[in-house]
Amino acid sequence: MYIVKSKFIYVTFIACCFLITCKPKMAIQFEAVDPLQKIFPESNYFSPMEAHIDVARGEHASFQFAVRANADIKNLQVNVLAPKNGENSLSQIEKGFVGFVKVGRTNPEPSKDAYAPLSGYFPDPILYKKHTDIKFGNTQPIWISIAIPKDAETGLYSGNVEITGKIDGKTFSKTKSFEIEVFKPVIEKTSLWVTNWFFLDRLNYLNNNEPVEKHSDLYWELSEVMAKMLARYRQNVAMISPFEHTKFTYENNKWTFDFSNFNKMVNLFIDEGVIGRLEGGHFGSRLDGNWSGPFGLYVPVPGDDEKDKKLFPLEETRTQTFYASFLPAFVDNIKKNGWDSLYVQHIADEPIDANVDSYIRISKFLKSLVPELKIIEACHTHQLENMVDIWVPQMNFLKDGLDFYHEQQEKGSEAWYYTCLAPKGEWANRFVELPLIKTRLLHWINYKYQIPGYLHWGFNFWGSNSGIITAENPYEDVSGMIVSSGNILPGGDCWITYPAYKTIYPSIRLEAMRDGIVDYELLKMYQRKYPEKAKELVNTTIYSFEHYDINIKEFRKKRRKILEALSH
Repeated sequence: MYIVKSKFIYVTFIACCFLITCKPKMAIQFEAVDPLQKIFPESNYFSPMEAHIDVARGEHASFQFAVRANADIKNLQVNVLAPKNGENSLSQIEKGFVGFVKVGRTNPEPSKDAYAPLSGYFPDPILYKKHTDIKFGNTQPIWISIAIPKDAETGLYSGNVEITGKIDGKTFSKTKSFEIEVFKPVIEKTSLWVTNWFFLDRLNYLNNNEPVEKHSDLYWELSEVMAKMLARYRQNVAMISPFEHTKFTYENNKWTFDFSNFNKMVNLFIDEGVIGRLEGGHFGSRLDGNWSGPFGLYVPVPGDDEKDKKLFPLEETRTQTFYASFLPAFVDNIKKNGWDSLYVQHIADEPIDANVDSYIRISKFLKSLVPELKIIEACHTHQLENMVDIWVPQMNFLKDGLDFYHEQQEKGSEAWYYTCLAPKGEWANRFVELPLIKTRLLHWINYKYQIPGYLHWGFNFWGSNSGIITAENPYEDVSGMIVSSGNILPGGDCWITYPAYKTIYPSIRLEAMRDGIVDYELLKMYQRKYPEKAKELVNTTIYSFEHYDINIKEFRKKRRKILEALSH
């Protein structure tokens, strides 16, 4: 009995030593994943699929791959062999690693299909760096974007993606093929009006958090970085503030204005291809900060050490005196530069029924000074007929008043829509927690409901101010809160880009938005050729404002159907 037990102990000891000293064989997962599917750090199952994308000429082809191993990976690098079709190749390639971010404040009205990863981390920024490390147990998404020239030859292009790295000091290499089928349609300048408000007072984030002096050489350099990013992602409306870039002088009871910096900024954005329309930043705001409170207008305050402008009621003499001088001079400057057909002006954000009277008085006053001034406004009221020229209701208000807004369009006004921290629930939006296809479908909603513009407030609102609290490091937490109301700003509402030194990184949400903008153009082309088929296809994708088909495979089939039909 004793001997048998000893042998058992001896054999067990040897087996344990074998398990401890013999490491498992290196196992590396390298899988293609549809770029509309989010990959989380803990993701470990990927349905087999071919890396294939169908595109029009003039757009971008995006691919996503997942990398995971049973050990730490060091120095993971990606190399892309340009896809070829005979002698033709597609060489404008960007490749990056998708980073992960936290959402620290829970959305109080989450969508039923919102993600809730066990890790608490969501994929979002695309980090254009040469290499990265992956901890054991984590999955790393790789993102590849390839620009398709407008004159590219149609047909099937084949390329390869190679990853290399080290596990336990040993180098490995894996390769996967991918395909791009280029169809006949060409995407020129897009016609959907898209504005994401950008904040040049956040340029310090592009300068290692060191201050950037306004209108310095560095300021202009980083403003150009911003403009290039907006143009690259098909933003064609730029909001530029007359107050931020005009020098005001008050001497001998007379105002004078230097518009040279404003003109320089506008020309910069025109040169980079952003401006199809030019939005003038808001002239006013709520006087007491109360949501239902009346509106006032900003007036420069010479010699004020704390602020260069303050809010005053319209009824004050200084307010009317200033605008009677400033607005005609400013609009004359717009005309002299040939921008009058492009220019639209904000008065004050989101008027509601409770304060619409004060908004109307201001609008009438400004139009009395310059009758041809066109007003654009995000609005929560219908009581602004003849006061605004471009109505921009929140998407849920657009739904409730769709007939009204179509009627305004018939009368010669425009109607866009916007999203922000709302609407929540099942509505499409850009929140980090939502399926990525919901961000792309924002612009299918534009198409279905004949709404030719989209506005969002947060392109790069990195950091906080007196009214909004967010993480000072945009990579740490992508949620926020409005101080006065306690309203949650869901993950990703404040920004859809990420800062780095003298550059800006996109997000996978911004990539989805750009693809959706292109979809809008393709749907318009499809409608012109096959109106009934276009209507059926869209109606089986966007059932209503809050109900969509988010099946990715079916979405790909529909898009290919459009491209095939437009190629004949």
